Amino acid sequence: MARIRVGTCAWSDHEDYYPPGLPPRERLTYYARHFSLVEVDSTFYRLQPARFFAGWAARTPPDFRFNVKAYGALTRHHREPHPGEEDLMEVFKRFAESVEPLREAGKLGALHFQFPPWFTCTEESREWVQVCREFFADQVVAVEFRHRSWFTEENREETLRFLRAIRAVHVACDAPQVGSGTVPRVVAVTDPRLAIVRFHGRNTKTWYIKGARTTAERFDYLYSKEELAEWLDPIRQVLAQEAEEVHLLMNNNRSNYAVRNALDLMELLGMPTPPRDERGVPLAPGARQNPEQLRLF
Repeated sequence: MARIRVGTCAWSDHEDYYPPGLPPRERLTYYARHFSLVEVDSTFYRLQPARFFAGWAARTPPDFRFNVKAYGALTRHHREPHPGEEDLMEVFKRFAESVEPLREAGKLGALHFQFPPWFTCTEESREWVQVCREFFADQVVAVEFRHRSWFTEENREETLRFLRAIRAVHVACDAPQVGSGTVPRVVAVTDPRLAIVRFHGRNTKTWYIKGARTTAERFDYLYSKEELAEWLDPIRQVLAQEAEEVHLLMNNNRSNYAVRNALDLMELLGMPTPPRDERGVPLAPGARQNPEQLRLF
């Protein structure tokens, strides 16, 4: 049976989760008390210095894992090269060097390549995915497609065969089913080392929102336990049977939603979780448990 890890996409967004007055530098250490996995999303927006990764590795337990989201230039999100990034192979190299401290610490889970909604299922697109995979040939590489064309009835099996052929992890998604910029739920293992599910929420009204001040406005959704329970059989009967490890990541980063739902999913899977308060987050250190509140979760 696979090792199952549950976590959130980023750790700094969940203001209501952290005890009042906790210094920002101590948040990751606190987060790691409850979860063994986190996705680093800041790397999508800019290349981060290696010393950041070294610090994060030092502030987490030996068994903790980081999935790192690939820089936007590498996933074709940048329509035009940013200044100094005209040579993409050099950008690949700089990204690889930045995450090296995590690899050396044994804490690098996967390099996560999320391709944009306009990255359609074409031969040219497959060739670029393969370039990304081959540059990181000695790492676990996860691929998340966002354009629906990859998983139409006629393309679904071919897409999965392609990912298996290049030994890349297929990232399954739970997301609003609206328009072409979202993919259906496809539960499959394409790299036996790892399976990933990302939970984006199901808010159809905000999926294509424009002018949002933060990503929280787009991913404004709190799953019910019944909705999360829909994933129990796919996780247990498919992903955990065919992969050595399963990563379940909450990306509904409004308020404390991601933390609450991560803990909900852990409970549904029978994993140990801390006592929680009326907000659904772990009791602050030193807080007294209220039995009436604890029965709610």
